Amino acid sequence: MDTLHVSLRHALRSFALELTLDVGCETFALVGPSGAGKSSVLRAIAGLLRPDTGRVALADHVWLDTAQGVDIPPERRSVGLVFQEYALFPHMTVRANVVFGGSGRADALLERLGVAHLAGARPGDISGGERQRVALARALARDPGVLLLDEPLSALDAHTRAAVRAELRELLAELGLPVLLVTHDFEDAATLADRIGVLVDGRVLQVGGAADLVAAPADAFVASFTGANVLHGTARSGGGLTEVVLDGGGSIWTTDAGEGPVALAVYPWDVSIGRDAAGDSAVNHVCAPISSLVALGNRVRVRVGPLTAEVTERSADRLRLREGDVVVATFKATATRLVRLA
Repeated sequence: MDTLHVSLRHALRSFALELTLDVGCETFALVGPSGAGKSSVLRAIAGLLRPDTGRVALADHVWLDTAQGVDIPPERRSVGLVFQEYALFPHMTVRANVVFGGSGRADALLERLGVAHLAGARPGDISGGERQRVALARALARDPGVLLLDEPLSALDAHTRAAVRAELRELLAELGLPVLLVTHDFEDAATLADRIGVLVDGRVLQVGGAADLVAAPADAFVASFTGANVLHGTARSGGGLTEVVLDGGGSIWTTDAGEGPVALAVYPWDVSIGRDAAGDSAVNHVCAPISSLVALGNRVRVRVGPLTAEVTERSADRLRLREGDVVVATFKATATRLVRLA
């Protein structure tokens, strides 16, 4: 099994990008906010950016080694790159675009990706999801040893994105080669990737599976990025639980031990909503007006004070929730996590 090794350091505008990655036969996602350095990593691997120092190799094939003076040009690197906006040639047919990547596999790839019937069309005449498939076919036509995806779903509308996300996961699982994708969307990464690295200001804060990052975020940024409510306050232990006196007022209880300034994370799906405080073992109750209600499929996101809760559409209808209604958001001490301040 070929492993992609990347180690590099490169000065960007306001920070230095510095990381080391080893990607085996898997899909690895680099996630983080815009400007974190994600796309620079892809460009360095593809040979479109020469880092200040670094080494890039696929198994025994060294593409870059600044210490040894090695810098293989992009066309000689076994890389398939799918750009964020796909970068298809508008004057060429779908088939001609794929042939540009490599003529030997064009027809088979178009068939495999379900766009063979569009071979004679031009990119401007097909949908966003179809353009993505063509861009993938062109990248794979090179028969690459590594596939790089730059924000692979960002150019799609919300409806198309969900369908293409599922299709893309199946395809990536079949490829049997190192795949590195970058995205600012944690849901995309969680669906597509076997492992995820959170990149902020040029540094990888944490690496793990999506479930690992949610269960044990390394700091407040990772918790927030993975969808948690993050509250700030001061912790003091006592009575088997830790009380966090929130900066905005009120207290939250957690089973995690801590003292002094802390960040506390609780995920929306662990927060329930009621007209009154629940009569169960939950010790945390936040009473406040509903500031927003957002329906997402069969779920509803309810903003209550500093918290966002996620409840079923049926629960929201049963409770007759409306903006401005005063409700109680409830969650258990075991559902909270104290995380390092970002």
